[in-house]
Amino acid sequence: MSTLLEVGGVEVPGRAWIAPMTGVSDLPFRRAASRLGASYVATEMVACAEFARGRPDVVRRAAVGEGLPLMVVQLVGRDPELMAQGARLAAEAGAQIIDLNFGCPAKEVTGGALSGSALMREPDLAEALVASAVDAVDVPVTVKMRLGWDDASKNAPEIASRAVARGARAITVHGRTRCQFYKGAANWSAVRAVKDEVSVPVIVNGDIVDGATAREALAQSGADGVMIGRGVYGRPWVATQVEAGLAGRAFGEPDADTRLAIALDHFRDSLKFYGDRLGLRIFRKHLASYVDNAPWPTQAEARRSARQALCREEEPARVEQGLIALWRDPDRSLAA
Repeated sequence: MSTLLEVGGVEVPGRAWIAPMTGVSDLPFRRAASRLGASYVATEMVACAEFARGRPDVVRRAAVGEGLPLMVVQLVGRDPELMAQGARLAAEAGAQIIDLNFGCPAKEVTGGALSGSALMREPDLAEALVASAVDAVDVPVTVKMRLGWDDASKNAPEIASRAVARGARAITVHGRTRCQFYKGAANWSAVRAVKDEVSVPVIVNGDIVDGATAREALAQSGADGVMIGRGVYGRPWVATQVEAGLAGRAFGEPDADTRLAIALDHFRDSLKFYGDRLGLRIFRKHLASYVDNAPWPTQAEARRSARQALCREEEPARVEQGLIALWRDPDRSLAA
């Protein structure tokens, strides 16, 4: 099978995509993953209302793609006019693909905002949002969704069909309902109903962490590609690893020294992009994940203590020194 996927005329040279994740897929992370070979890394979820109002933090998250081979912006909202405006702003900023979020299960998104996966309870509005974005821009619009709101309303095939009829050029489906959040196992086979319903590329998402899970997800769903979410925490190389697995090529986990170099490059880019104070604060989630995923045969409690100590540091130089010391001599550092 070809490793290239075409999305509305945009060629994505890979079938292992990295999901949009709030607090994770900012520009420094996207650059790190892209340097390591990822073909598709979406922005954090961007609220159309704040984007349209020009909030600096929102614009900074969405409208910057320097150093990326492909710029994908994900938008969330429930007002068709604001969705159109957000899509236009994203396209003007250089977005080559615009993804609409019908899948976020977070209470702050589905509750008062009635956005994300809450839109799966409003098929007419979901369809209108797709139409407004498609009509507003010349770049392809895609949709990311869940199987449905709950087990009694697994309407992903209907939402996908209506979205494609309105011009959506690819559909990503997380194999859980909103009410499951991240509990239980992703139901990859349920995504096949969406694949059978539409002619555009379908991407399966949920619990994909390596080549083996990617192959199984594709086999069960019949999808054209996979999307990796939480599996990239502390492992920004994972999309390249999955691509190799799908192609039958060997690709081992990076050794300790390589992981240290990746973490340091990512950290320095965060400081450069945000400034020392904000860059350090934002990087802490990544820092914790790098430590959690480090290849040391150590006890969980010792690893947790080392992670907490590093994440409490307020000086970037001390964080870097501590990270290097931990990597060079984990037994000593973890025992301290």
